[in-house]
Amino acid sequence: MDNYVTGAVIKALREKQNMTQEELAQKICVTGKAVSKWETGRGFPDIGLLENLGKALGVSVIELLSGESITNRNKACNMARGNFYVCPVCGNIIHTTGEAVISCCGITLPALEPEILEAENPEAETIEAAEGHAIRIERIEDEYFVSLNHPMTKDHYISFLAALSDQGLQLVKLYPEGPAQARFKIAGVRRIYAFCRLHGLFSVKVR
Repeated sequence: MDNYVTGAVIKALREKQNMTQEELAQKICVTGKAVSKWETGRGFPDIGLLENLGKALGVSVIELLSGESITNRNKACNMARGNFYVCPVCGNIIHTTGEAVISCCGITLPALEPEILEAENPEAETIEAAEGHAIRIERIEDEYFVSLNHPMTKDHYISFLAALSDQGLQLVKLYPEGPAQARFKIAGVRRIYAFCRLHGLFSVKVR
């Protein structure tokens, strides 16, 4: 793991639950002295206790380790309020419909913040971006053909393209040496995303 649960996190979460050290200790079958040691930095809870500790404190193990308590406020699953996460180690791509704590390869991943692009030429629907990135969207019958004139080398390439609608997400994984392009069914698509391995996530609204 990139970090481990700290005493400050345990104390903050315990107090948020309005529990004493003794009450927490009883819930996870340890002594109050053990909880005191954790909270004062004189010891750490055994990894085997983390699941029960998280339950007692009202958080997941990942939240406990990251020190963040995340509540998904997007109960209606509004797709536009979702987040992308990309693991820098294995390249795993994850999309959520709301706030979450996501971990991959022992790393707690931050939600990607897309650079929102605007069309310079609405007729052609070509969107210019920093670092020479550009997204071109063409309508071909019932599909959008999305392409970028972008390097596709081992170290610098578009990792994925995605199309988001109210009903779901269409995602195409791309690889070095291949074309930076994909086709998506038009049905309800509102936004197109492109993720560059070096420069991050770009997004454009579809007219």
